[in-house]
Amino acid sequence: MLQPPPIVLSFAANDPSGGAGLQADMLTIASMGCHPLSIVTAITIQDTTGVNDVVPLDSELITDQARIVLEDMPVQVFKIGLLGSIEIIAAVAEIVSDYPHIPLIMDPVLTSGRGDELANEEMIDAMRELLLPQVTLLTPNSLEARHLAQRESDLSDIKLDLDLCAKRLLKMGCEYVLITGTHENTAQVTNTLYGAQGIVRADEWERLEHTYHGSGCTLASAIAASLAHGSSMNDSVIEAQDFTWHALQAGFRPGMGQYLPDRFFWAKSTDDIENEEIAVENS
Repeated sequence: MLQPPPIVLSFAANDPSGGAGLQADMLTIASMGCHPLSIVTAITIQDTTGVNDVVPLDSELITDQARIVLEDMPVQVFKIGLLGSIEIIAAVAEIVSDYPHIPLIMDPVLTSGRGDELANEEMIDAMRELLLPQVTLLTPNSLEARHLAQRESDLSDIKLDLDLCAKRLLKMGCEYVLITGTHENTAQVTNTLYGAQGIVRADEWERLEHTYHGSGCTLASAIAASLAHGSSMNDSVIEAQDFTWHALQAGFRPGMGQYLPDRFFWAKSTDDIENEEIAVENS
């Protein structure tokens, strides 16, 4: 009997556009040679232009979905995306607390790419209290990092330094924090990994010309998949950034909004790539 591939379990919302959420997680995890398990936390009404509505499921349904597969299959890594309600946050926190030996990667989805609010302040407080103390790696973009790290005593007109944000998030219980720099006004995109001793590594990537739906989901899921294969955190962060950048570079625009990452970019033939480049030049 063949050895099964490593298994990654994702808690996230359904995205009918296929760009973000569970669909992004499943495509990324499968592309990186792992078997994805999908726990639906919410149903979203969205397309490539933005999110119109989020309908959270009953928290008992999340618990039932997760418990039954966890009793059936060995999971190597947990990945968390959009959760949808305080009750779901509490349910997921309780589930993962029963498996402290399994690494937990959390992409704290607070807003959509268009800026739609996907987590209110009560939910963010619940994340800080219930989930961050259990997180192995948190992967916020710079806006999310500042929001999660913000304190009531902070001046509202002061933009928090990202090193300070990371320090605060680590103090909340995260083992590592990877802050991505897509939203920063810099020529290159700088992604910085922090640990207990400070900066572990900082990587610069060419800033691509388009905006993308599901880039954060792709990065977090790619890290989870790499860890599931047995790589170290440092190596997983490097591999996942490379995978995500190439998925974005090969991205396509199927609708009227953002581009979608092509998580199976590596499966394209040279002819496919050349034909796409010609089509772009002629458009």
